[in-house]
Amino acid sequence: MTHRPRWPGRVLAAACAVPALVIVGPALAPGFVLRYDMVFTPRQPLLAESVGLGSALPRAVPADAVVALATTVIPGDVLQKVVLLLTVWAAAYGAARLCPAAPLVAAVFYTWTAYVAERLLIGHWSVLVAYACLPWIWAAGLRVREGAAGGWPALILACAPAVLVPTGGVLAAGAAVAAAGLRKAPRTVPLMVGMNAPWWLPGLLHGATGNGASDPAAVDAFAARSEGPGGAVVSVLGLGGIWNGDAVPAGRSGVLVPLVALLLVAGGGYGLWRLARVWGRAPVLALAGLGLLGIAMAVASTVPGLDAAVRWLVADVPGAGILRDGQKWVAWWALPAALGCAMAVDAIPPIGPRARTAALIGAALLPVALLPGLAWGVGGRLEPVRYPRDWSAVRAELDRDPRPGDVLVLPFQPFRQFDWNDRRTQLDPAPRFLNRSTVVDDTLVVGDRALQGEDRRAAEVGAAIGDPDRLARLGIGWVLVEYGTPGAVGPSELARLTPVLDGRWLALYRVPGSVAEPPRTVTDHTAARTAVIAVDAAVLITVLIALGWWLRRRLPTSTFMSVAEHGAI
Repeated sequence: MTHRPRWPGRVLAAACAVPALVIVGPALAPGFVLRYDMVFTPRQPLLAESVGLGSALPRAVPADAVVALATTVIPGDVLQKVVLLLTVWAAAYGAARLCPAAPLVAAVFYTWTAYVAERLLIGHWSVLVAYACLPWIWAAGLRVREGAAGGWPALILACAPAVLVPTGGVLAAGAAVAAAGLRKAPRTVPLMVGMNAPWWLPGLLHGATGNGASDPAAVDAFAARSEGPGGAVVSVLGLGGIWNGDAVPAGRSGVLVPLVALLLVAGGGYGLWRLARVWGRAPVLALAGLGLLGIAMAVASTVPGLDAAVRWLVADVPGAGILRDGQKWVAWWALPAALGCAMAVDAIPPIGPRARTAALIGAALLPVALLPGLAWGVGGRLEPVRYPRDWSAVRAELDRDPRPGDVLVLPFQPFRQFDWNDRRTQLDPAPRFLNRSTVVDDTLVVGDRALQGEDRRAAEVGAAIGDPDRLARLGIGWVLVEYGTPGAVGPSELARLTPVLDGRWLALYRVPGSVAEPPRTVTDHTAARTAVIAVDAAVLITVLIALGWWLRRRLPTSTFMSVAEHGAI
């Protein structure tokens, strides 16, 4: 049976805002934080790609559609700040509410981790949203397990933010099925499959055309890496080990790495044993099992034999590319580790109220002392910037021109290091800034390895650079050149193109002559589009029904009826 923490809810919620503000702080300044995959724009367009119906694999689906809709109401920079702050706060508050004792210790142990730091630095905001949802999913899953009223609507609402991307959807599904238990699996599993349909259905459609496999070399490139003594396994046990050394916070090295791992394993293991006396054996075994599964998946790419199996899956099974960055699955271990450590701290014998309070405060500050580099925007590395005016000018020009044609972006590579963003590595913002479909190279370079891209159309367009007639036949009507970033654009690549705009940071060219419609793929067929839109609508309706139930339970009957009838309180 679950127990609520002894703290008043509002006090606990306010207390959990402290680590959130300390972590996210600098990102709340005006502008956009642009790092690796974290690219927000003032107003993101809603395009076919936003729901997985473009030529590229649906890696940010349906997150792109949700952000596009949200930025019609909220400016993109404000939305980013709200998402980052609420994500860290929800992670802390969710862990605190879930833990039967020492709630603030659980909150800090869950949020002040190498996982949160590294995923912030690599720009995986949507994965962190799923991470924040895990305590809430587990709490709702326990209600489902117990047969408590409202368990299913709560589970749907807790999972909804997590399923915005494939990784988050899988993290949510694993937690939901484990928390609800085997007896509820015949209902939980279909529910999770359905809620994840907005990304797996477009993925299957891409796979049907042979456009769903990934380069098996990515398994080694994205494998968990060692950050200190003990190798990759020890780093993962301490909730770190991300593949990209540029995404490691300051201080995450040396003997602190095995020390954190030992703390989480020893404290977490003992605390979970104590937690079983509160929750019961079955839920805690499920929680521990989920954590072990996350560790196993995180290190699989580093284990001889298992790495070959992962390479086979990535190369031959459409959509299995989700497995290539294995370290992200250690999120499943973070929750049992945090709850276990909090329960272990609560085992401190009664030595007087003041001494016990001091011990609890000291325990809550221990993760901060072991990873000070997470403080204040991961050591100031989450620094907002503003987009140059050239971006708005290009967007306006494209909006004015009624002629068809997608946009080819040069230099032809996926990541940028703009001078105006202090040379930080980031994804090209054009696909999320412009109101037309854009074609960018999806060949990833990791270290000295070039990983084959997955977008066939991007490869075809890339081979046609410098040939305007061929570009026109492939549906390319515009060429956008971005300055102030590595990568050369030769005069031959722009020959015979018509200059339209030439600014300090961007230049826009028109492809002359008649531009054909983009080549059709399986996702262009009416049946495929109808199916994708139908599952998107079905998931949205399911979430709205669950939200309606929650509002009806929380609001007075008269207020709820007013909302239902008039759409406002």
